[in-house]
Amino acid sequence: MSEISIEHVTKRFGTVVALDDINLDIEHGELFFLLGPSGCGKTTLLRVLAGFYTPDVGHILNAGKDITSKPTHKRQAGMVFQNYALWPHMTVAENVAFGLRQKKLPRQLIEERLIAALESVRMEQYANRKPNELSGGQQQRVALARALAVRPRYLLLDEPLSNLDAQLRNEMRMEIRRICKENQLTTVYVTHDQKEGLSIADRIAVFSRGRVEQVGTPIDIYKRPTSRFVAHFIGESNFLEGTVIAEDGSFWTVSTSLGTILGVQSDDPTPLHPGDHVFLSIRPEAIRLRGEYIDRNAFEGGLIGISYFGEVAHYDFSCNGVNLKVSELNPRHLEISMATPSIANIRPEDVLVLVR
Repeated sequence: MSEISIEHVTKRFGTVVALDDINLDIEHGELFFLLGPSGCGKTTLLRVLAGFYTPDVGHILNAGKDITSKPTHKRQAGMVFQNYALWPHMTVAENVAFGLRQKKLPRQLIEERLIAALESVRMEQYANRKPNELSGGQQQRVALARALAVRPRYLLLDEPLSNLDAQLRNEMRMEIRRICKENQLTTVYVTHDQKEGLSIADRIAVFSRGRVEQVGTPIDIYKRPTSRFVAHFIGESNFLEGTVIAEDGSFWTVSTSLGTILGVQSDDPTPLHPGDHVFLSIRPEAIRLRGEYIDRNAFEGGLIGISYFGEVAHYDFSCNGVNLKVSELNPRHLEISMATPSIANIRPEDVLVLVR
């Protein structure tokens, strides 16, 4: 039985359909991401799970029990808001214990849970400080501790790292995963940051215009996107239009403006046939620049631009009037003259054939 089941949930605001027949199952202890651009419906779904919104159609189940109409304070859900929502006049300890006191728990139990929550986020030494005496990362830990202290059945995180600088975001990603896994918390995490999802999620649901485009592990979502939208939104990709020629073993031969290319079909169940119009998705890091032809999918062209970032370089490669973005770790082609021909090699298994 899933910890959270979302069954045919639809939510409208006037004529706007914010959620359109959403179906998801989230397992116990899973770190589940809702990922998508602004306005795609992910925060609306989080608010439905929290009880702030009631769906127009559908049901929310927690461990098999229908909680669709249950008020927020009876859902046993912990929530961490984007702005942390800490009481400025309270100390760290008072903020963390606030929910416990609202439940009128015995004083000793409050103290035990307070200490355990602060230790879990490694903030016990800051118990007597006020929020304005803490860094952004420390405030975020306090907000997590407050949610953990009430022992929620599930945890809801609404873009919790958006107010932190890049370096601190990187550090806090793994801290959030550690905290959730150590406490075996079922966690639903909303973000538009692809790197957050790819780096710490167990599974990801990619949203677009109120609908779920794809659900899968980070590797599934990145390596096997089922649509151009997912391939474009998650990471970077080169897209080529083409026409299916024939099936070649486990690969499909596609005619494009770059030339004939072999690729594999995405996990979209739509069948492919010769003559079908398709799109090819090729990740920049999947393209190798060499001085000779190797295997199939090799194209001669030249570099028309180089951007160097230390550990990685991004090249603009042109062939037959088609420009491809190429990425290379530990760059070795920086000294190549723009006038020197290069060969771009792409393994067929790195070319994804997309129907939509």
